[in-house]
Amino acid sequence: MIKEEAVLEVIVCSVADAIEAEKGGANRLEIIRDFAHGGMTPPSELVRDVLAAVSLPVRVMLRERESYRVVDELEIEQLCTCAQEFAALEVDGLVLGFIQNDQVDFDLARRVLSYAPGLKVTFHHAFEEVRDPCEAIERLKGVGSVDRILTAGGQGHWSEKIAQLESYERIASPEIKVLAGGGLNRQRIQAIRANTTIDEFHVGRAVRLQGRIDGPVQSALVRELVKVLEEEKVV
Repeated sequence: MIKEEAVLEVIVCSVADAIEAEKGGANRLEIIRDFAHGGMTPPSELVRDVLAAVSLPVRVMLRERESYRVVDELEIEQLCTCAQEFAALEVDGLVLGFIQNDQVDFDLARRVLSYAPGLKVTFHHAFEEVRDPCEAIERLKGVGSVDRILTAGGQGHWSEKIAQLESYERIASPEIKVLAGGGLNRQRIQAIRANTTIDEFHVGRAVRLQGRIDGPVQSALVRELVKVLEEEKVV
């Protein structure tokens, strides 16, 4: 398994994905459906089946459509219902992100999370769309349940992203950890580890057959990334 200080989180869409991820040494799972559209809320039956099949901590996507802007009351009620259902399953946490006018929609986030008291939360890639990421981090620190922000470090070349990731991690600490994700592979993980204090990584295609969104998770590919995180960190 990966050393305690390093975490590999794997996106899974099925029980088979979850079993392969655990077999490869992953530390945490994110359960979604519809990977091709960025990940949507999975059915509660899938979440139950995954929890029964593996012993890893599980976080569950809470997202009903591609847009991060949610104003439809029926959709909001559905998000609240799902949050309540997942909380009853004793998952490790939820994964969500709502945006209004280029800012985090805190009112909606708090409303939805009121149905899942006590659950931890990852604020997902919607973070990339906020106008002022640093201000957003400071305000997210005030939402006690948010303990992770999933981000690729914004736009630009990977050297720029890595510098931004380190900046985010510094601002977010200690209340929130930055979960690096978005197009990661072995080389990018190594570069992030060598140049930042970030030690949590979120992967999808990198551990799937032929790097395809519709490819199944492969334990051997998970294991390759686990080995990267087991390497002594050079600082």
